[in-house]
Amino acid sequence: MSAEKLSPGVAPVAPLRTGRPLLTRRLRRVALHLVLATVSLVMAIPFLWMIITSLKTDPDLASYPPGLLPEIWDWDNYPEALEYAPFGTYFRNSLFISIGHTALNLALASMAGYALARIQFRGRTIIFMGVLATMMIPSYTKIIPQYLIAKGIPFFGGNDYLGRGGHGWLDSWWGLIIPGALTPFAIFLFRQFYLSLPRELEEAARIDGMSEFGIYARVMTPLVKPAIATVALLTFESSWNNFLWPLIITTDTDRRVIQVGLSAFQQADQNAWAYMMAGTTLATIPMVALFLLAQRYFVQGFANSGIK
Repeated sequence: MSAEKLSPGVAPVAPLRTGRPLLTRRLRRVALHLVLATVSLVMAIPFLWMIITSLKTDPDLASYPPGLLPEIWDWDNYPEALEYAPFGTYFRNSLFISIGHTALNLALASMAGYALARIQFRGRTIIFMGVLATMMIPSYTKIIPQYLIAKGIPFFGGNDYLGRGGHGWLDSWWGLIIPGALTPFAIFLFRQFYLSLPRELEEAARIDGMSEFGIYARVMTPLVKPAIATVALLTFESSWNNFLWPLIITTDTDRRVIQVGLSAFQQADQNAWAYMMAGTTLATIPMVALFLLAQRYFVQGFANSGIK
Protein backbone atom coordinates (compact mmCIF):
# COMPACT_ATOMS: atom_id res chain seq x y z
CA MET A 1 0.00 0.00 0.00
CA SER A 2 1.44 3.34 -1.01
CA ALA A 3 1.72 6.31 1.33
CA GLU A 4 -0.86 8.28 -0.77
CA LYS A 5 -3.65 5.77 -0.08
CA LEU A 6 -3.22 5.81 3.69
CA SER A 7 -5.86 7.61 5.74
CA PRO A 8 -4.92 10.89 7.38
CA GLY A 9 -3.01 10.54 10.64
CA VAL A 10 -1.60 7.10 9.78
CA ALA A 11 2.20 7.02 9.38
CA PRO A 12 3.61 5.10 6.43
CA VAL A 13 5.25 1.77 7.20
CA ALA A 14 9.04 1.87 6.89
CA PRO A 15 10.45 -0.61 4.41
CA LEU A 16 12.15 -3.67 5.91
CA ARG A 17 15.93 -3.62 5.98
CA THR A 18 17.71 -6.33 4.13
CA GLY A 19 20.42 -8.38 5.77
CA ARG A 20 23.08 -7.34 3.23
CA PRO A 21 24.55 -4.38 5.26
CA LEU A 22 24.70 -6.54 8.40
CA LEU A 23 26.41 -9.33 6.47
CA THR A 24 28.91 -6.84 5.02
CA ARG A 25 29.79 -5.53 8.48
CA ARG A 26 30.30 -9.04 9.76
CA LEU A 27 32.55 -9.93 6.86
CA ARG A 28 34.63 -6.80 7.42
CA ARG A 29 34.94 -7.63 11.11
CA VAL A 30 36.03 -11.20 10.36
CA ALA A 31 38.58 -9.94 7.81
CA LEU A 32 39.91 -7.42 10.33
CA HIS A 33 40.27 -10.10 13.00
CA LEU A 34 42.09 -12.39 10.57
CA VAL A 35 44.54 -9.62 9.67
CA LEU A 36 45.15 -8.76 13.32
CA ALA A 37 45.61 -12.44 14.22
CA THR A 38 48.12 -12.87 11.38
CA VAL A 39 50.10 -9.79 12.44
CA SER A 40 50.06 -10.92 16.08
CA LEU A 41 51.34 -14.36 15.08
CA VAL A 42 54.16 -12.84 13.03
CA MET A 43 55.19 -10.67 15.95
CA ALA A 44 55.02 -13.61 18.37
CA ILE A 45 57.23 -15.90 16.25
CA PRO A 46 60.58 -14.49 17.58
CA PHE A 47 59.41 -14.99 21.18
CA LEU A 48 58.23 -18.52 20.45
CA TRP A 49 61.53 -19.30 18.73
CA MET A 50 63.42 -17.92 21.75
CA ILE A 51 61.50 -20.15 24.16
CA ILE A 52 61.89 -23.23 21.96
CA THR A 53 65.63 -22.59 21.53
CA SER A 54 66.05 -22.28 25.30
CA LEU A 55 64.82 -25.88 25.63
CA LYS A 56 67.08 -27.42 22.97
CA THR A 57 70.14 -29.58 23.54
CA ASP A 58 73.52 -28.95 21.89
CA PRO A 59 72.92 -31.55 19.13
CA ASP A 60 69.60 -29.90 18.29
CA LEU A 61 71.28 -26.50 18.12
CA ALA A 62 74.05 -27.84 15.87
CA SER A 63 71.72 -29.63 13.46
CA TYR A 64 71.35 -28.30 9.92
CA PRO A 65 68.82 -27.41 8.77
CA PRO A 66 67.58 -26.44 12.23
CA GLY A 67 64.50 -28.25 13.43
CA LEU A 68 61.43 -26.43 14.59
CA LEU A 69 60.97 -28.48 17.76
CA PRO A 70 63.72 -30.12 19.83
CA GLU A 71 63.94 -33.89 19.92
CA ILE A 72 64.55 -33.71 23.67
CA TRP A 73 63.03 -30.90 25.75
CA ASP A 74 65.91 -29.94 28.04
CA TRP A 75 64.35 -28.08 30.98
CA ASP A 76 67.69 -28.18 32.82
CA ASN A 77 68.91 -25.27 30.69
CA TYR A 78 67.14 -22.82 32.99
CA PRO A 79 68.74 -23.82 36.33
CA GLU A 80 72.10 -24.31 34.57
CA ALA A 81 71.87 -20.81 33.06
CA LEU A 82 71.22 -19.38 36.52
CA GLU A 83 74.34 -21.17 37.80
CA TYR A 84 76.45 -20.18 34.79
CA ALA A 85 76.34 -16.49 35.75
CA PRO A 86 75.22 -14.66 38.92
CA PHE A 87 71.76 -14.00 37.55
CA GLY A 88 70.36 -13.44 41.00
CA THR A 89 72.64 -10.41 41.40
CA TYR A 90 71.88 -9.14 37.90
CA PHE A 91 68.13 -9.51 38.43
CA ARG A 92 68.28 -7.72 41.79
CA ASN A 93 70.30 -4.84 40.33
CA SER A 94 67.97 -4.40 37.35
CA LEU A 95 64.91 -4.49 39.59
CA PHE A 96 66.37 -1.95 42.02
CA ILE A 97 67.43 0.45 39.25
CA SER A 98 64.15 0.11 37.35
CA ILE A 99 62.06 0.77 40.45
CA GLY A 100 64.25 3.77 41.31
CA HIS A 101 63.91 5.22 37.81
CA THR A 102 60.15 4.66 37.79
CA ALA A 103 59.51 6.22 41.21
CA LEU A 104 61.68 9.28 40.55
CA ASN A 105 60.29 9.82 37.07
CA LEU A 106 56.69 9.62 38.29
CA ALA A 107 57.31 12.10 41.10
CA LEU A 108 59.41 14.64 39.18
CA ALA A 109 57.61 14.46 35.83
CA SER A 110 54.15 14.73 37.40
CA MET A 111 55.16 17.83 39.35
CA ALA A 112 56.76 19.39 36.28
CA GLY A 113 53.75 18.55 34.11
CA TYR A 114 51.36 19.99 36.69
CA ALA A 115 53.36 23.22 36.90
CA LEU A 116 53.42 23.61 33.11
CA ALA A 117 49.72 22.89 32.79
CA ARG A 118 48.03 24.55 35.76
CA ILE A 119 50.34 27.24 37.19
CA GLN A 120 50.62 30.57 35.42
CA PHE A 121 54.17 31.94 35.39
CA ARG A 122 56.36 33.87 32.98
CA GLY A 123 58.30 31.74 30.51
CA ARG A 124 56.07 28.69 30.84
CA THR A 125 55.69 28.26 27.09
CA ILE A 126 59.41 28.64 26.47
CA ILE A 127 60.20 25.99 29.08
CA PHE A 128 57.67 23.63 27.53
CA MET A 129 59.19 24.17 24.07
CA GLY A 130 62.56 23.34 25.57
CA VAL A 131 61.17 20.10 26.97
CA LEU A 132 59.80 19.19 23.54
CA ALA A 133 63.15 20.05 21.94
CA THR A 134 64.99 17.62 24.22
CA MET A 135 62.75 14.82 22.94
CA MET A 136 64.30 15.29 19.49
CA ILE A 137 67.87 14.64 20.67
CA PRO A 138 69.02 11.05 19.95
CA SER A 139 69.95 9.18 23.11
CA TYR A 140 73.33 8.00 21.81
CA THR A 141 74.54 11.54 21.21
CA LYS A 142 74.23 12.20 24.95
CA ILE A 143 76.35 9.24 26.10
CA ILE A 144 79.77 10.95 26.08
CA PRO A 145 78.66 14.24 27.74
CA GLN A 146 76.64 12.26 30.28
CA TYR A 147 79.65 10.07 31.05
CA LEU A 148 81.94 13.08 31.53
CA ILE A 149 79.39 14.74 33.82
CA ALA A 150 79.03 11.57 35.91
CA LYS A 151 82.80 11.21 36.17
CA GLY A 152 83.30 14.85 37.16
CA ILE A 153 80.64 15.15 39.88
CA PRO A 154 82.23 17.13 42.75
CA PHE A 155 82.65 15.49 46.18
CA PHE A 156 81.78 12.01 44.93
CA GLY A 157 84.15 9.11 44.34
CA GLY A 158 87.19 10.99 45.63
CA ASN A 159 86.61 14.13 43.52
CA ASP A 160 87.40 17.56 44.86
CA TYR A 161 85.11 20.59 44.54
CA LEU A 162 86.21 20.94 40.91
CA GLY A 163 85.36 17.33 40.08
CA ARG A 164 88.97 16.17 39.78
CA GLY A 165 91.04 13.44 41.37
CA GLY A 166 88.47 10.64 41.56
CA HIS A 167 85.93 8.68 39.57
CA GLY A 168 82.73 10.52 40.54
CA TRP A 169 79.60 8.49 39.96
CA LEU A 170 81.31 5.74 37.98
CA ASP A 171 80.65 2.27 39.43
CA SER A 172 78.02 3.65 41.80
CA TRP A 173 74.27 3.52 42.27
CA TRP A 174 74.14 7.29 41.81
CA GLY A 175 75.44 6.99 38.26
CA LEU A 176 73.06 4.14 37.44
CA ILE A 177 69.90 5.82 38.76
CA ILE A 178 70.16 9.63 38.64
CA PRO A 179 70.81 10.12 34.87
CA GLY A 180 67.59 8.28 34.02
CA ALA A 181 65.46 9.81 36.77
CA LEU A 182 63.51 12.20 34.51
CA THR A 183 62.38 11.96 30.89
CA PRO A 184 60.89 14.75 28.74
CA PHE A 185 58.21 12.48 27.32
CA ALA A 186 56.87 11.85 30.82
CA ILE A 187 56.63 15.62 31.43
CA PHE A 188 54.80 16.07 28.13
CA LEU A 189 52.34 13.26 28.85
CA PHE A 190 51.52 14.48 32.34
CA ARG A 191 51.05 18.03 31.07
CA GLN A 192 48.54 16.87 28.46
CA PHE A 193 46.51 15.00 31.05
CA TYR A 194 46.55 17.83 33.58
CA LEU A 195 45.34 20.22 30.87
CA SER A 196 42.29 18.02 30.27
CA LEU A 197 41.03 18.30 33.87
CA PRO A 198 38.34 20.91 34.61
CA ARG A 199 39.57 24.08 36.31
CA GLU A 200 36.59 24.05 38.68
CA LEU A 201 38.23 21.26 40.66
CA GLU A 202 41.29 23.26 41.63
CA GLU A 203 39.24 26.43 42.16
CA ALA A 204 36.99 24.62 44.63
CA ALA A 205 40.01 23.16 46.42
CA ARG A 206 41.67 26.57 46.55
CA ILE A 207 38.52 28.13 48.05
CA ASP A 208 38.62 25.42 50.75
CA GLY A 209 42.11 26.62 51.66
CA MET A 210 44.11 23.77 50.16
CA SER A 211 47.71 24.50 49.21
CA GLU A 212 49.03 24.20 45.67
CA PHE A 213 50.89 21.01 46.51
CA GLY A 214 47.75 19.60 48.11
CA ILE A 215 45.76 20.35 44.95
CA TYR A 216 48.42 18.59 42.90
CA ALA A 217 48.75 15.54 45.16
CA ARG A 218 45.23 15.04 46.48
CA VAL A 219 42.93 16.43 43.79
CA MET A 220 44.56 16.36 40.36
CA THR A 221 47.01 13.46 40.37
CA PRO A 222 44.48 10.76 41.41
CA LEU A 223 42.51 11.68 38.25
CA VAL A 224 45.37 10.94 35.83
CA LYS A 225 45.83 7.23 36.51
CA PRO A 226 46.24 6.37 32.78
CA ALA A 227 49.19 8.78 32.58
CA ILE A 228 50.73 7.31 35.73
CA ALA A 229 50.40 3.76 34.39
CA THR A 230 51.78 4.72 30.97
CA VAL A 231 54.80 6.56 32.35
CA ALA A 232 55.48 3.82 34.89
CA LEU A 233 55.37 1.08 32.27
CA LEU A 234 57.52 2.93 29.72
CA THR A 235 60.07 3.99 32.33
CA PHE A 236 60.36 0.52 33.82
CA GLU A 237 60.68 -1.05 30.36
CA SER A 238 63.35 1.40 29.25
CA SER A 239 65.34 0.96 32.44
CA TRP A 240 65.00 -2.82 32.48
CA ASN A 241 66.21 -3.15 28.88
CA ASN A 242 68.96 -0.53 29.15
CA PHE A 243 72.28 -2.00 28.06
CA LEU A 244 74.71 0.65 26.86
CA TRP A 245 74.77 3.04 29.83
CA PRO A 246 75.22 0.35 32.54
CA LEU A 247 77.89 -1.28 30.37
CA ILE A 248 79.85 2.00 30.09
CA ILE A 249 79.52 3.25 33.65
CA THR A 250 80.13 0.00 35.56
CA THR A 251 83.02 -2.44 35.78
CA ASP A 252 82.08 -4.12 39.05
CA THR A 253 80.17 -7.38 38.63
CA ASP A 254 78.11 -6.62 41.73
CA ARG A 255 76.51 -3.67 39.91
CA ARG A 256 75.95 -5.27 36.53
CA VAL A 257 72.38 -5.44 35.24
CA ILE A 258 70.63 -8.38 33.63
CA GLN A 259 70.99 -7.12 30.05
CA VAL A 260 74.75 -6.77 30.46
CA GLY A 261 74.88 -10.11 32.27
CA LEU A 262 73.48 -11.88 29.21
CA SER A 263 76.76 -11.12 27.45
CA ALA A 264 78.40 -13.70 29.75
CA PHE A 265 77.04 -16.37 27.41
CA GLN A 266 78.92 -14.85 24.44
CA GLN A 267 82.50 -16.07 24.33
CA ALA A 268 85.31 -15.79 21.83
CA ASP A 269 85.24 -19.42 20.72
CA GLN A 270 81.54 -20.25 21.03
CA ASN A 271 78.19 -19.00 22.22
CA ALA A 272 76.01 -20.81 24.75
CA TRP A 273 72.83 -20.24 22.77
CA ALA A 274 70.55 -22.39 24.93
CA TYR A 275 71.68 -20.63 28.11
CA MET A 276 71.43 -17.24 26.44
CA MET A 277 67.86 -17.90 25.28
CA ALA A 278 66.95 -19.23 28.73
CA GLY A 279 68.35 -16.09 30.38
CA THR A 280 66.62 -13.85 27.83
CA THR A 281 63.31 -15.61 28.49
CA LEU A 282 63.69 -15.06 32.22
CA ALA A 283 64.55 -11.41 31.58
CA THR A 284 61.44 -10.97 29.41
CA ILE A 285 58.92 -12.40 31.89
CA PRO A 286 58.76 -9.34 34.22
CA MET A 287 58.03 -6.96 31.33
CA VAL A 288 55.31 -9.20 29.88
CA ALA A 289 53.64 -9.55 33.29
CA LEU A 290 53.84 -5.80 33.92
CA PHE A 291 52.32 -4.99 30.54
CA LEU A 292 49.44 -7.41 31.06
CA LEU A 293 48.67 -5.81 34.42
CA ALA A 294 48.76 -2.22 33.11
CA GLN A 295 47.49 -2.82 29.57
CA ARG A 296 44.14 -1.07 29.99
CA TYR A 297 45.62 2.12 31.45
CA PHE A 298 48.55 1.98 29.01
CA VAL A 299 46.31 2.01 25.93
CA GLN A 300 44.09 4.68 27.44
CA GLY A 301 47.11 6.82 28.25
CA PHE A 302 48.33 6.85 24.66
CA ALA A 303 44.82 7.40 23.31
CA ASN A 304 44.31 10.48 25.49
CA SER A 305 47.82 11.98 25.33
CA GLY A 306 46.82 14.52 22.66
CA ILE A 307 43.39 15.49 23.91
CA LYS A 308 44.26 19.15 24.33
